[in-house]
Amino acid sequence: MARFFHFAEEGTNYRREILGGVTTFLAMAYIMFVNPNILAAAGMDKGALFTATALASIVGCLLMAFIARYPVGIAPSMGLNAFFAYSVVLGMGVPWQTALVGVLFSGVIFVFITVLRLREMILDAIPSDLKLASACGIGLFIALIGFEDSGIVVDNKATLVTLGDLTAPATLLTVFGLAASIVFMLRRVPGAIFFGMVLTSIVGMLFGVIGVPSSVVGSIPSVAPVFGVALKQIFVDPGQVFTLNLLVVVLTFLFVEFFDTAGTLMAVATKAGLMEGNRMRRASQALLADSTSVVASAVIGTSPTTSYIESTAGVASGARTGLASAVTAGLFVLALFFSPLLAVVTSSVTAPALIIVGVLMVSSLGEIQWQRLEMAVPAFLTMVSMPLTYSIANGIAIGLVAYPLTMVATGRGRELHPILYVLFVIFVLYFAFLA
Repeated sequence: MARFFHFAEEGTNYRREILGGVTTFLAMAYIMFVNPNILAAAGMDKGALFTATALASIVGCLLMAFIARYPVGIAPSMGLNAFFAYSVVLGMGVPWQTALVGVLFSGVIFVFITVLRLREMILDAIPSDLKLASACGIGLFIALIGFEDSGIVVDNKATLVTLGDLTAPATLLTVFGLAASIVFMLRRVPGAIFFGMVLTSIVGMLFGVIGVPSSVVGSIPSVAPVFGVALKQIFVDPGQVFTLNLLVVVLTFLFVEFFDTAGTLMAVATKAGLMEGNRMRRASQALLADSTSVVASAVIGTSPTTSYIESTAGVASGARTGLASAVTAGLFVLALFFSPLLAVVTSSVTAPALIIVGVLMVSSLGEIQWQRLEMAVPAFLTMVSMPLTYSIANGIAIGLVAYPLTMVATGRGRELHPILYVLFVIFVLYFAFLA
């Protein structure tokens, strides 16, 4: 094992890798409960989603462990799960079964362009400002969902949204959970979001806001209601599958998967000393592991997976190789037996996690070139359109329509990659189709 993972070359040992793997798991364990809560809004079976989330995470972590030998955890993406449930299913009216086909198609394309090494060309075609704005917009969108789920923000006919009843027990519980999680994060507690959810659940049970579960450990919920549905749907309802709507869904999944993965892997590789100059060692293997896990997540029955930035917590604890990812996968296996806790982890408990993830995703706001109007306008429109239209796809589409226009208006249209003009046409047709 030590020889396979090159312990000597990476300057590590079993203790450091195990500790790093445990730390990464604790930092990302919240997804086990947050993901089913979000996707259940699309009408999917919550118990099946709990199992699907764990299985997709296990497969992703093992792929990263043995293909790339990276200390990176993989699980369903925060942001893409919200896009799946709230934008695609509830917003566009696409059945969740068909939305899973979109995940499958995006995963297959992701693998294809990774193997052919076309990924770098596509990445380079999109300006960094739009990538940063997309991440910020997704963060705002996720935070809005958290504020809504908790009752902190409610709808209002006159002003669209307004402040909710902060004296409501469930809302107060969210406020407490948010404060507790922030304190844990400021104190640099590993797994701060996870432990914030644990403490919030305990306080909720003590004050009668949340019911006490009949057990802590139980049988693993069946994954049958969601497993393999994407493959069946292609043949059951092809009329729903091959549409412009689903093309936009696939493009959005791809767009976010591209940039989310690239940024995360670069950050983890830098922290773990896996860089050679400006390039990641074994970059192609890491990208292949990540893209293959998206295909696996679609077949298993959940939203797309991605590499987790929380893996940097494990790296900070000493992880340097794929053994840490294998340890994280093993802990997700154990987590499968804690499904009774789904009844405890209500939206009041998961809302603080959504808000904090939103904070973390908006952290790149200052890197956008606000002084350059041709960049600032499409970046701003991308960012604010996501929460205001309740759709990640709309935000990305508006940004990719606005950017070519601002560049042409400044006489710099020739600088644009042809891919951007193709995307411009696709998204103009998308808005025309919606109208």
